[in-house]
Amino acid sequence: MKLLRILFPRRHPVQSGPATGGHAGGTIAATLLAALLLAAGFSPASAQTAPDIAAPQAILLDYDSGSVLFERAADTSSAPASITKLMTMAVVFGEITSGRLSPDQEFKVSEYAWRRGGAPSGGSTMFAAVNSMIKVSDLLRGAIIPSGNDGAIVLAEGISGNELAFTGKMNQEAKRLGLTGSAFVNASGLADPDQKTTPRDMAKVAIHIIRDYPDLYKIYSEPDFLWNKIRQNNRNPLLGMSLGADGFMTGYQKDAGFNLVGSAIQNGQRLVVVIMGAKSEKERAEDARKLLEWGFRSFESRTLFEAGQIVGEATLYGGERNGAPLTSDTPIRVLIPRNGDEKLVARIRFEGPIPAPVEKGEVLARLMVYRGEQLSLEVPLVAAETVPAGPLWRRAMDGAYELMVSLLRQGYAKITG
Repeated sequence: MKLLRILFPRRHPVQSGPATGGHAGGTIAATLLAALLLAAGFSPASAQTAPDIAAPQAILLDYDSGSVLFERAADTSSAPASITKLMTMAVVFGEITSGRLSPDQEFKVSEYAWRRGGAPSGGSTMFAAVNSMIKVSDLLRGAIIPSGNDGAIVLAEGISGNELAFTGKMNQEAKRLGLTGSAFVNASGLADPDQKTTPRDMAKVAIHIIRDYPDLYKIYSEPDFLWNKIRQNNRNPLLGMSLGADGFMTGYQKDAGFNLVGSAIQNGQRLVVVIMGAKSEKERAEDARKLLEWGFRSFESRTLFEAGQIVGEATLYGGERNGAPLTSDTPIRVLIPRNGDEKLVARIRFEGPIPAPVEKGEVLARLMVYRGEQLSLEVPLVAAETVPAGPLWRRAMDGAYELMVSLLRQGYAKITG
């Protein structure tokens, strides 16, 4: 087994451990462990103590670093209800940003959209009149601020011809964003046994919207919406709590409970919270408030590596040399308690040894940072420089070595198996 190495900034004391390996798809899954002791000053009443919340599912994470501060059943799939509209808006925002859709374009309110999501439905609605023509900009506000199901359906039909075809775009976008526990069968969030998501997936969509569509994201903070002479307040309870909240929205389904996706910013630090399965409107609002207040009060950002700094080295096979230095194109930051002792464990994980040549900027590995058993941060690592293929004799030696290691491992597996 080859030893890998990881380099950390000198200001952080490091405890290094041996590499560990396993067999995955015919290759060695190489992992390097190292413990980082961060944040000087131990406090028995550590700021890490999470608040007591009632909801069965939740996640709280830092927007800039992606650090997970709290999670509970964050990868369990449940009915999303109206927070489905985050994915709907992600698709619509993409259409607008790409120029394929204009905010001034008008779509007709079909009878299907009116009956299923409008005033006759008895659910959340923007009160769009059947057969009326409505601008995209108004449909966006109608679908977001009062969570109008009719607005979401009209947008879906206008973009793709019908709602089912639009969900194809939603699922395609979900795959692109790396959602692993989600499936969408409608644009509104109306109850369907095949529609599901997870708190972690919804947090990913929320971060995507904030990062990639900052101007359109501002709609989520608008306090009310007037349509058909009916004024409706924004349904997001976080907006009135003096938390710095500026998005997103809520959802409810009888069998799934009360859901919420929210985001708030204080002193330049943004947090994203997701609550799923709460028993009441009050419970979901209080749980979200508790997590946001705790997150802002208890954590601060710390840079582990600057952009371009060498993080470690990945083992190569058949290269001009045996390793490729790893780095990140952006600073690697993690949140740590403001007044406590925090032990983080970092792992560089890749499938290796990696065949040469490798190009500068090619993604070779991932840096995984754990807070206890919880994955707090995951960042792709790229080759810091190009490493060409080595001479024929080196490739032959590496090949013989890897064959020997593979045979030894197979023999060991048979003995221990």
